[in-house]
Amino acid sequence: MMAYFGKLALAAAVVVSPTWASAWWAINRHEVFPVSDGVYEVVGRVGSAAWDYWCGAGDFAQRVMGVPAAERIYIWRGIGPSVTRPGRKAVQFALSPPPGADTDTPLSLSVKAAGDNLARHTAVWYCYQADGDEFYRRW
Repeated sequence: MMAYFGKLALAAAVVVSPTWASAWWAINRHEVFPVSDGVYEVVGRVGSAAWDYWCGAGDFAQRVMGVPAAERIYIWRGIGPSVTRPGRKAVQFALSPPPGADTDTPLSLSVKAAGDNLARHTAVWYCYQADGDEFYRRW
């Protein structure tokens, strides 16, 4: 009887919180959600830096979307309120820039401006550079 109630509670939690059920977790434990056709959102955690968002975007593009190494990933919408996890910050990415965005390659890593972009392999590279050697794989 107890096992039944445990399963019922788990099912209720999944129904109440559908975003948890549909989250994809990047190697650095950042949640990634599809937002619209071709646009996906990397949700930050406390203390997230620009390379954390780019790592999540690159990892998702590589492992879920199968994006070739040299293909560009663009910021669709710079850091701001998450549309999938209210109360959290997020950055939206896509494989094409938003209309009218400046796509000149910036001199510094940022997640503020729509149109900023990196090659997929460079974005993934940030997953391994936080502590020099596969930092996130130790979590």
